[in-house]
Amino acid sequence: THNIFSALQAMERVRRISQHISAAACSSQTEVLRNFIGGQFEPSSASSFIPVTNPATGEEICRVPEGGPEDVEKAVKAASAAFPAWRDTPVKARVEILFRFKALCEKNLAELTALVVKEHGKNSGEAEAEVLKGLETVSFATGLPDLLAGRILEVARGVWCQEVRRPIGVVASIVPFNFPAMVPLWTLPIAIGCGNCLVMKPSEKVPLTLLRFAELLAEAGLPKGVFSIVHGSQAVAKALAENPGISAVSFVGSSRVADIIDKTARSTGKRALCMGGAKNHLIAMPDCDEEMTISDIMNSAFGSAGQRCMAASVLLVVGRDRKQFIDNLVARAASLKAGQAPGEIGPVIDAAAASRNSQY
Repeated sequence: THNIFSALQAMERVRRISQHISAAACSSQTEVLRNFIGGQFEPSSASSFIPVTNPATGEEICRVPEGGPEDVEKAVKAASAAFPAWRDTPVKARVEILFRFKALCEKNLAELTALVVKEHGKNSGEAEAEVLKGLETVSFATGLPDLLAGRILEVARGVWCQEVRRPIGVVASIVPFNFPAMVPLWTLPIAIGCGNCLVMKPSEKVPLTLLRFAELLAEAGLPKGVFSIVHGSQAVAKALAENPGISAVSFVGSSRVADIIDKTARSTGKRALCMGGAKNHLIAMPDCDEEMTISDIMNSAFGSAGQRCMAASVLLVVGRDRKQFIDNLVARAASLKAGQAPGEIGPVIDAAAASRNSQY
């Protein structure tokens, strides 16, 4: 009975997600996206635009403005104006907004999942799991009233040290294309929950999910200016790393760009947390559980079409007489089907990514 009920629940989730995807696909207009600054959507100062395409169809679904320092400066000014009041808001009141935001995301889970499927291409099961995984960080951030508690230490006879945690000001976060929902939620709830004001640059390839997060944060009661979105590519990332009004920068993306952002941010006195790519090697030992190991290898190598830093790139099979293991793995890989239903493998993000993959 439990298995039947679980299957029916899964079918209902797929149905709801499919409805949102179908509704999104019916839109024939190509929208020029706006920045989210000071609690409202407003046009960028950019004069050039980047097309955003559905990886599964190649259809242009919107255009992103090629923003620059002027847009960043406007967002930083709005964040700086909002910071004093937000800093002085008790942490309990700040996390109450995060509680409401999480509830709204759960209420709109099918829509958020459909947005990830549409702009990124991953299958609906992976997309839903990504949103839910991101919301785990929101849950973590709701515990900030305890996590931010300071300490008083007696470090010597008659000598006491007090540890106090304070927000540092306006901070920036630059996020990649491969997880439009999860990676932004690594920083967003913690940054604002700690009392900072956040300016975020989404990947120009997947901007839609983050814009929906901005709407839900506003609906949850987040004050204007506490969270901003500036669209663009390299020029916006560079401006965020250089702007003197920003106190800290986080980045997730390629190792080459992570190094550039890190050095630029630190040269201007900012704190920087920049995470780059990885190469992952798997080892299948002689005594491994074959079915479990093959399943884990498949998930690692082909989950999200391999577009993640934890994707396996090398497999070392240890021991003699392991041909059957390799044959079974190859057969499982050959059984993969292209598509966006749970269990299928979706497209890579764009033609350039497909071309790089074909050269390996």
